[in-house]
Amino acid sequence: VQLQASGGGLVQAGGSLRLSCAASTRTFSNYAMGWFRQAPGKKREFVTAISRNGKSTYYANSVKGRFTISRDNLKNTVYLQMDSLNPEDTAVYYCAAGLDVIVLVTTDVPDYWGQGTLVTVSS
Repeated sequence: VQLQASGGGLVQAGGSLRLSCAASTRTFSNYAMGWFRQAPGKKREFVTAISRNGKSTYYANSVKGRFTISRDNLKNTVYLQMDSLNPEDTAVYYCAAGLDVIVLVTTDVPDYWGQGTLVTVSS
């Protein structure tokens, strides 16, 4: 499975961005999907995940209420809507796929990683 993330960029504090991650697989609906991020000088951290059918979502406390994950299984794509961004959200964002959503939520060892997309939030 290849994952292609896009949508990063520069945004002012308080602004919004929408990331997308397209998967090259015919079995997209078999995978839970997630987003992780790594800020400069920091460890990679879990951001959010969504179950295979989209009915269950999970968020890190730091983004709860501001970020929304969704997926379109017909388009093989997962999205991350980021609102009320602040400079602490500046990071490289990575999408990830795994057969078990709980593994995505509790570890940083998914089955597949996408390349990162840089999000920079200016103050």
